[in-house]
Amino acid sequence: MSEKPQKSDASDYSKTLFLPETEFPMRAGLPQREPEILKTWNEIGLYRRLREEAAGRPKFVLHDGPPYANGNIHIGHALNKILKDVVTKSQQMLGFDSNYVPGWDCHGLPIEWKIEEENYRSKGKAKPDFRDSAAMVAFRKECRAYATRWLNVQREEFKRLGIIGDWDHPYATMDYFAEAQIARELMKFAANGTLYRGSKPVMWSVVEKTALAEAEVEYEDYTSDTVWVKFPVAQVELASGKDASGAIVQAVSDASVMIWTTTPWTLPGNRAISFSPKIAYGLFRVTESPADNWAKTGDLLILAETLADAVFKQARVTAYEKVGNVPAKVLAAMECAHPLQGFAGGYEFRVPLLEGDHVTDDTGTGFVHTAPGHGREDFDVWTANARALEARGINTTIPYTVDENGAFTDQAPGFTGKRVINDKGEKGDANEAVIKALVERGTLLARGRLKHQYPHSWRSKKPVIFRNTPQWFIAMDKDIADNGHAHHGDTLRTRALNAIGVTQWVPPSGQNRINGMITSKPDWVISRQRAWGVPIAVFVREKGDGSAEILQDEVVNKRIAEAFEQEGADAWYMDGARERFLGSHANEEWKKVDDICDVWFDSGSTHAFVLEDPVHFPGLAGIKRKVDGGDDTVMYLEGSDQHRGWFQSSLLESCGTRGRAPFDIVLTHGFTLDENGRKMSKSIGNTVEPQKVIAQSGADILRLWVCATDYADDQRIGPEILKNTIETYRKLRNSIRWMLGTLHHFKRGEAVAPAEMPELERLMLHQLSQQASIVRQAYAEFDYKTVVASLSAFMNTELSAFYFDIRKDTLYCDPPSSQARKAALTAIDMICDAILRWFAPILSFTADEAWRLYRPDAEPSVHLKLFPDGLESFRDEKLAAKWETIRDIRRVVTGALEVERAAKKIGSSLEASPIIYVSDRTMLATLFGVDLAEVSITSNYEVREGEAPPDAFRLNDVPGVAVVVEKAVGTKCARSWKILPSVGEDAEYPDVSPRDAQALREWKALGVAV
Repeated sequence: MSEKPQKSDASDYSKTLFLPETEFPMRAGLPQREPEILKTWNEIGLYRRLREEAAGRPKFVLHDGPPYANGNIHIGHALNKILKDVVTKSQQMLGFDSNYVPGWDCHGLPIEWKIEEENYRSKGKAKPDFRDSAAMVAFRKECRAYATRWLNVQREEFKRLGIIGDWDHPYATMDYFAEAQIARELMKFAANGTLYRGSKPVMWSVVEKTALAEAEVEYEDYTSDTVWVKFPVAQVELASGKDASGAIVQAVSDASVMIWTTTPWTLPGNRAISFSPKIAYGLFRVTESPADNWAKTGDLLILAETLADAVFKQARVTAYEKVGNVPAKVLAAMECAHPLQGFAGGYEFRVPLLEGDHVTDDTGTGFVHTAPGHGREDFDVWTANARALEARGINTTIPYTVDENGAFTDQAPGFTGKRVINDKGEKGDANEAVIKALVERGTLLARGRLKHQYPHSWRSKKPVIFRNTPQWFIAMDKDIADNGHAHHGDTLRTRALNAIGVTQWVPPSGQNRINGMITSKPDWVISRQRAWGVPIAVFVREKGDGSAEILQDEVVNKRIAEAFEQEGADAWYMDGARERFLGSHANEEWKKVDDICDVWFDSGSTHAFVLEDPVHFPGLAGIKRKVDGGDDTVMYLEGSDQHRGWFQSSLLESCGTRGRAPFDIVLTHGFTLDENGRKMSKSIGNTVEPQKVIAQSGADILRLWVCATDYADDQRIGPEILKNTIETYRKLRNSIRWMLGTLHHFKRGEAVAPAEMPELERLMLHQLSQQASIVRQAYAEFDYKTVVASLSAFMNTELSAFYFDIRKDTLYCDPPSSQARKAALTAIDMICDAILRWFAPILSFTADEAWRLYRPDAEPSVHLKLFPDGLESFRDEKLAAKWETIRDIRRVVTGALEVERAAKKIGSSLEASPIIYVSDRTMLATLFGVDLAEVSITSNYEVREGEAPPDAFRLNDVPGVAVVVEKAVGTKCARSWKILPSVGEDAEYPDVSPRDAQALREWKALGVAV
């Protein structure tokens, strides 16, 4: 049945048809329509009404991981925020009080850099001298203004995506109350004994002049200088020389231990060599080598047996021989001379050999040059052996060989001032200076270059170095003190690992990822040497050994926190701050710490001032999580990179101060790539800007793309993918439009009870109940791609291509009094209601636009509704099984009609009257009471039992059924277009069928001119 029947030559019956009528346009016009809907949400106070509607329900809080306030949002932001919105909206509609408070990260180096660039470097002005308190405070105010500007820009961009949240009261880490709470959280670590100042090698950005956390580092290709260096054996002191090792001890006394490194500049900091007792080492003699070679004939070298060929090849040695094996106990008793011994008089100390679990024979020499000031494993090996080394008379002090500018200090004699990396992040002259010195000392065996993955700052994109610096740490393995009493084994690492185990990870692989990171995590470096951030607001007294005592005074701490709450953390830097906060301690030797907190500590503390602050966030007041015996749930949702970022810092911060994780569920998503699977880059020109997609197609297209993807993996987006998304949206919208238009004629007072409906309607309600089960479970499991796929298939295949197509004749042409028409309208009403609610979290604008046309008498927004309940009662598996058979037969009929249409024997299917042969009596029995002409959209039909003629149409997967298509017999009804013998039987309306004649009489009685 067409939606627009042509006029009959005799009469115009169009006014007597229940054709769809709706203001819901086929062309969505989302870029223009969506801002109007946003305005309506504001006018009705949608966020406030959601909170009122949900009062008293269990809470499901999605705590917002703060984006950084320093630029327009990109497609990754859009993906993240849309996912968060779908979570909160769907959980609200599942029956929770699902509140969302957006937030921002506002401190840190990127903003500081921008202020230096825009307000100073570009104007030729000198950077402020932060030793001057007024200059420091003024600079911080510039940073605050910059962050505020971008926070407001991003807020409007996020709102345009259709995100519902408390946009009028977001949180920001630079809010005064937030800065005060961050300081309080740090003070808790000082009180429980895990905060300490130590000297360790940390990743240092020479360009940015600050320490970096692992989360601030990315690995990029880099070409390093490589060297193979000889450490001459100085002595071997076995407990007893009267064993089988005696001969080899004598042999190695003239040998050298070989090391290989990609950082020659770290050699002035070398203090040991690491080896592994699991590796087989040998003593090798060079028997033939070119005269001009660094490797000389007769050289005795100790290295891993499996690496000998590679090392001698690199050293251009043409022949060598193995002299013997070198046991681990000999290596452990060995001390070497430094390869720079005799250079500038600064390397006369002995270099011990130490066991190290990190040593392998995958590459290099099987030995690892160990500079405790330039590597984590180096540091760990050195400090683990410190007591034993001191007993041997070895000085275990770790030197500071490289300063904050990447230049050698005077603790690297002979190299002072040489740069490892310059201020622009370029390779300096340190490597060449060290290599030249090695050549002079005769300890260089070979050199080369290696392209490999090397850590770079994710901000400056420049390489970083490991350097020993005084920093503030939170201990991972120290027993945590509670009211001064520490419990053995109650460490931050133990607490965090336990918390990981009771958290739900979506997808589950996230648990293994963060578990591995926490298991291997070193002490948490929380200090940065910058200006814009929350200071490490403690006072210290030097101990003389490089460590410091922290002042523990609750009165001082309270004074600091209250000042921050009233004036912001700027109070720490104002004139007289030391005396103001110390009070009676001002005359003592307490120093104010001016390092700031790592921004990961800031964001890791957000739970403390968002989820636990009823004054600023009353909508979140009273959260009682399941871990505390309540019914409330807190979710964190970010990209998978946050296992080493915000998830981890939040976990550690909360475990250290509260003994548990701040979350119950952690959901992670992948990264967004272009259509070819490449990382997006402005230089390549393959970025997709959400602002442009919204301007061209609307935010609902982005929302549909997000929810149709497998967000747990990396997603792809581009013009072709968006084109497919738009086509998917178009089909969904058209189905919704048809339902709205059809329901224009529905009067709820004429609704038909489901039990009294025809089988076809009851079948569709059965399918609706199936969708209810699938959709509710998928939303509960955060599986949005299943929601989109299942509902799309239901609407396109089951509704548009099947049910709606079949029922158009009844809906358009039946008399106003028709119970069949009213039953169909009732079923469509129930389907439309469910569809709009189910799609509301995903197609937030479209569903809301449709809802206000569908139910103008109900709630002003679909987002104030819950998902439909009680649909499970419509399950009827027996009926569904019966209709599976009927639909199989229908497929054979429609296949036969297609053949006839292709052969131009018929035009419309209404010109046909198929003869259906059914040889299976069980199948035949299902057809009793079923109008196959209605189901197949033909004018008539005939069912015959038995075998069909050979030329009948068949489908291989529907055995026992065949169809012969014959022309329908009779006259074409001028109103319904069916070809029926009964047309003309009604004398009053001779050009229509009896059904249509009855409809015309009813219309006439209603005053419609016929």
